[in-house]
Amino acid sequence: MGIGNRKLRMIMVGGGPGAGIARVHRAAALMDNEYELVAGAFSSNPEKSKKMGEELYIDPDRAYGSWEEMLDKENALPADKRPDVVCIVTPNHMHYAPAKRALELGFHVVMDKPITVNLEQALDLRECVRKSGKALALTHAYAACSTVKLARDLVKQGRLGALTKIVVEYPQGWLNRLAEREDSAATWRTDPALAGSGCVGDIGTHAANLSETITGMRITSVAADVGTVVSGRKADDDFTALARWNDNVRGSVQASQISSGEGNGLNIRVYGTDAGLFWTHREMESLTIIAQDRPLEKWGRNTSYANAASPAAARAARCYADHAEGYLEEFANVYYNLARTIRCLDAGQTPSELDLDFPNVEDGIRGLAFVEACLESSRNDSAWTAVKKY
Repeated sequence: MGIGNRKLRMIMVGGGPGAGIARVHRAAALMDNEYELVAGAFSSNPEKSKKMGEELYIDPDRAYGSWEEMLDKENALPADKRPDVVCIVTPNHMHYAPAKRALELGFHVVMDKPITVNLEQALDLRECVRKSGKALALTHAYAACSTVKLARDLVKQGRLGALTKIVVEYPQGWLNRLAEREDSAATWRTDPALAGSGCVGDIGTHAANLSETITGMRITSVAADVGTVVSGRKADDDFTALARWNDNVRGSVQASQISSGEGNGLNIRVYGTDAGLFWTHREMESLTIIAQDRPLEKWGRNTSYANAASPAAARAARCYADHAEGYLEEFANVYYNLARTIRCLDAGQTPSELDLDFPNVEDGIRGLAFVEACLESSRNDSAWTAVKKY
């Protein structure tokens, strides 16, 4: 029995009481009426999982105490009840095992980044994706912003000329003090056993992914300084890397979780021989183009000229121009394109380029390769280190 015109059935691993990112995923998945949440293993504590199920109006028999039990039982359901998609919103160390098992059972997967805690696991997931023929979406959600897609397409069209320099930074301040004992999110994100890398893996991968998304180039090498500023912390909380992209384009990538007063300061500057662009998440309604010989250009989201320049930006724009969009819509764009891809695959059709416009397992692998190179470079006194291709 194919999907037809029904909603996609989604089940969730993680996302129990107090899990903020899970609320984002659930709201984003529901935004376009493409999904329905039908089951979950919301916590490794069966009582908490049941409680979360009640809050979400899930059938009590489908709120499970472990992801293993959930996948086995949900897989055995008849075709008219069996789920289509597994959503994974756990700490990083719990990404790999349920994703691998879900793919092996023939489920599509959507999951938080970084994809896994190490490259070996990520490469194995790529093989699982290939063997299963299923889709895996990674929520590098900033890449799904309408104005980011616009920036990407303007660069692709040559509006900046040949690229010459890239500067991307992601400052946050929420870990400027030792918060591990008071904040559950800080507890696992600063534990290398649960998170893998700290700042580089958590938000540095976002910065790296944004640079590659907009420019279409790949980071080829880094000279990085990775460190821990807050005394008593186990994981890195700050880093700066000189970087080179394809064609020896130079620039830098930096991220910090100890920049006091900063909330979510992700921004990027891309320069070319003819013009430059600036984008910041704080003002995601617009994109700025600058040049030496003409006035500054402010490109608005969901305007006639922006939509004509970028069909992908037009699809990703949800509200009228000057009606603010935000974080939820970025996630929703990932979920929507994933849904379109799943429906095409189910119907035996080839998804379009617009449908496939979401971060995938390859983005996850490149992110971890970037992390690996930064950590190796820093251990070797910031020596230039190649970002390996896998």
